Amino acid sequence: MSITKPGRIAYINARILDPASGFDGPGELLTSGEEIVDVGRKLFDGKPPSDVTVVDCEGQCLAPGLVDMRVQLREPGEEHKETLESASEAAVASGVTTMVCLPNTNPIMDDEPTLEFVARRARMLALTKVYCYGAVTKGLLGKELAEMGLLAEAGALAFTDATRAIADAQVMRRALQYCATFGLMIVQHPEEPTLATGVMNAGEIATRMGLAGVPREAEIIMLERDIRLVAMTNGRYHAAHISTADSVEIIARAKADGLKVTCDTAPFYFALNELAVGDYRTFAKLSPPVRAEADRLAIVEGLKNGVIDAIASDHSPQDSDSKRLPFPQAAFGGSGLETLLAVSLDLHHNGDMSLLDVLRRLTVAPAELLGLEAGRLAKGRKADLTIFNPDEGWKVIADNFKSKSKNSPFDGRPVQGRVLRTVVDGRTVFNLMADAHPRAGAKKAQAR
Repeated sequence: MSITKPGRIAYINARILDPASGFDGPGELLTSGEEIVDVGRKLFDGKPPSDVTVVDCEGQCLAPGLVDMRVQLREPGEEHKETLESASEAAVASGVTTMVCLPNTNPIMDDEPTLEFVARRARMLALTKVYCYGAVTKGLLGKELAEMGLLAEAGALAFTDATRAIADAQVMRRALQYCATFGLMIVQHPEEPTLATGVMNAGEIATRMGLAGVPREAEIIMLERDIRLVAMTNGRYHAAHISTADSVEIIARAKADGLKVTCDTAPFYFALNELAVGDYRTFAKLSPPVRAEADRLAIVEGLKNGVIDAIASDHSPQDSDSKRLPFPQAAFGGSGLETLLAVSLDLHHNGDMSLLDVLRRLTVAPAELLGLEAGRLAKGRKADLTIFNPDEGWKVIADNFKSKSKNSPFDGRPVQGRVLRTVVDGRTVFNLMADAHPRAGAKKAQAR
């Protein structure tokens, strides 16, 4: 597949949002090829050079492309649920220019060839950038450590057993010790497996529905154990998709003690509570489960005060047959890519966080956690951009997703925030803007 190198492009009449520098104001941005050449309030005095292609943003927001640090791609092995191509198309339609995928593919990413296969496929598609986690243990079985050093050399950004917790304390201790030696990070799914045998949040609603519950303590106990191991080993530890008020407190204490501990959450856990399960609604069957309202509010507070470092989509695509089953038998997981920005913007529209702070959790914060040079609008940086209207309302209709997975707990939800254009390495890979009249071209959407 040949890729045409873009020329010089000027983005004018934009509201520039750069969370890394804290800039929020009118401005212009110039790219040449794959890089940002300049960004500022007035680059051209209204007269861009004749050899520059002009994109008039008409006052819409221009921000760094989103960095999604938790995505399940399903390829190789389960292409009926999702492929690299369908996930990439879903990503660019939602302003995501960088995805980091979990190693729970088939074969599992516990060796170099599988990582290299995914990277090669992503380069061929030339849509969003795709990076990989490596497995902590061979086969994700939680027993024998994988060759993390070799995986890191092959491009693994960090290490995780994906949706399985590393339950054996000795294995986790050894993994943290090994990673501490080489400056690597362990990403944990914090859930004590012998307690996490239910299908929704434990409590009154689960009891009334006759469903087995997953107690909050499953997450809390695992986090508390892991923090002790981090203190023993001086390892670097990241807790994925935290969902309880106690988890926020545990992470806050660990940070105050100077431990190398960070965490993320997903829109499911600050925008939904256990009532989303409703009348046995399997689209809202997630792992960890959506919690009580008090926990949801605590997650919002954790994002506001900075205890929670990043927001990830936690995209976990399932095929329809796996979801259209009785609740106890239905698969865990939901599609999250195409609602990532719009649902996260609820935090801004509800007055909980500034627009810059929301974007920070979606761009430069996850990039810094993973050592990526992404999420910034600055000279010399890659031209990975998104243009969006933060106020445009729309209704989530999962059947219209570009993802193969049409299972979204947000299906039918009104949201605000529409991605208009996505640019990766200077190339427009998604566009709802016409050259002369940006909104007039909305019905001629294209993703290439």
